[in-house]
Amino acid sequence: MKKLAERLEYLLELGGVKKDILLLSLSGAALIISLFDLVSLPFDAAWAAVILCGIPIILEAFIGLVTKFDIKADVLVSLALIASICIGEDFAAGEVAFIMQLGALFEDLTVAKARAGIERLVHLTPQTARVLERGTEKVIPAQQVQVGDLLRVLPGETVPVDGVIVSGLTSVNQAVMTGESLPVDKSAGDEVSSGTVNQFGVFEMKAFKVGEDSSIQRMIGLVQSADADKAEIVGIADRWATWIVAAALTAAVLTWLVSGEIIRAVTVLVVFCPCALVLATPTAVMAAIGNAAKHGFLVKEGDALERLAKVSKITFDKTGTLTYGAAQVIRAVSVLPDIQGSEVYALCAAAEQFSEHPLGKAVARCYWQETGKEILQAENFQMIPGRGVLAVVEGKEILAGNRQMMEEQKDKMSEQVFAQAQQYLNQGCTVIYVMAEQVLAGYLVLSDTVRKEGPGMVEHLAKLKVRPVLLTGDNENAAGAIAGQLHIEEVHGDCLPEDKLQWIASYQKNQEGVCMIGDGINDAPALKKADVGIAMGGIGSDIAVDAADIALVDDEVRELPHLLALSRHMMTTIKCNLSFSMGLNFLAVTLAVTGILNPIMGALVHNAGSVLVIVNSALLLKWKM
Repeated sequence: MKKLAERLEYLLELGGVKKDILLLSLSGAALIISLFDLVSLPFDAAWAAVILCGIPIILEAFIGLVTKFDIKADVLVSLALIASICIGEDFAAGEVAFIMQLGALFEDLTVAKARAGIERLVHLTPQTARVLERGTEKVIPAQQVQVGDLLRVLPGETVPVDGVIVSGLTSVNQAVMTGESLPVDKSAGDEVSSGTVNQFGVFEMKAFKVGEDSSIQRMIGLVQSADADKAEIVGIADRWATWIVAAALTAAVLTWLVSGEIIRAVTVLVVFCPCALVLATPTAVMAAIGNAAKHGFLVKEGDALERLAKVSKITFDKTGTLTYGAAQVIRAVSVLPDIQGSEVYALCAAAEQFSEHPLGKAVARCYWQETGKEILQAENFQMIPGRGVLAVVEGKEILAGNRQMMEEQKDKMSEQVFAQAQQYLNQGCTVIYVMAEQVLAGYLVLSDTVRKEGPGMVEHLAKLKVRPVLLTGDNENAAGAIAGQLHIEEVHGDCLPEDKLQWIASYQKNQEGVCMIGDGINDAPALKKADVGIAMGGIGSDIAVDAADIALVDDEVRELPHLLALSRHMMTTIKCNLSFSMGLNFLAVTLAVTGILNPIMGALVHNAGSVLVIVNSALLLKWKM
């Protein structure tokens, strides 16, 4: 018997939403024909609804009882269907089956499974590595790399395992692991993590963490474990199903014994069916999802808004979420009286225009975007790895680079300029110094910039009594500077993916609902762990979007307060729907016991209640904060 039930369960899973819509359309048409006797048939047209909608309900109830002894709302519906058919009330049976299947369809449409994020992380894992053996390079699968192996990494390649650079100079994009917006220069003795990207320059490294111990594999494990911790919310009708079934059977039996009329008992079973109760939640959720879509939010998980309504804390990643995620020149400073900051900017852009370094490219891009002018011609360009660039611009030798490069030139003013620039470094900015004809002329300050809508968004969150928290892989200075501009009081910098998980877990341990907002691959575990994960859909990585419950399609975080307020209003609507549906059920049962309602009238009362629930939910579509 159990094997038969499991086979039937498998068959029920076949098909899809299109099939359900077709069956519901045919059943609805059949019920209209039966109610108004539109077509002369040798049988009641309502039987089409009984067969198409009712039989799947009965089978599912049977399977649940046999395989798991699971009592859900479909058990009571099955009893009402069978009882109605036994006394010849075919329309009542078909109508109840139709409403229940309609509610199930709404639930199916609001619940989506997004598990592609883990698969994408697996694909992100480096597949090959260049191993050096006795001076010869050999390409092998990354899984075969052993601790202590000497590896070579070329420009543009992903670091295959965790290790330490033994020779070479480069710049590494660490956004995968830390979310840092700016690349980090690396040289001999520096550590590099698997999954990070070598921007330019060839380097050799010694492996010290391989296989399951590597950073990218640990990231996959974090996402999987965080995902397993998030349980789905069960429908309220199913949650109370055992009590509803017991109450319905008790009322029906007592009514039969007292009145002696089987039709009254069957009517009690029909009106006890939780039709409006089943529709109360999914219809409101669907309407709220439609409203959210108009404001740029793609809600992927059906119960995400229900969880969001309980959130009291929102944790933000910094780069790409509260900031634009790209290096921008925010200041050009001259330290010489006969040269303007704009001239320093122009000379630096000219010298950097052929640079392969991400910061050099950012300077050239920003100069062209901000001034609209053509970049000055440069000659004799040279890249000085780990230091900067050298070029001749308008007959002048221009050096543009870091502090080490300037110190090697031994300019008399350098210490004063370094002290002056330290204020920007303390804020997490990056400084490029510019020297013209062996004289330090000035410097450019580069930083990630705060989204213009950020401060207003944080202010609205405070009005909703939701506390913002900044969790970022950037250093404490950069994190503090951004938090200060946004008036965020709680800040945690230098966070690796596991650190973000720990902070979120600590909040949850204190019974605080947590929402995480991020855009990077390194945010994926936190997005899974949080009660609700929201990913930046425009600039965010595919993995972050897949890991999240909600995607912000246009990256406009100013709409976040609306989404929070909408989720809370949705819960108010659901509670009103539930109160109304239970009140209607109580009234209908009373009328059925007294014999005022027959099965057909009871089914129609339920139908009217379901319509009112749907109309109330539909008001959410146009709700505004």
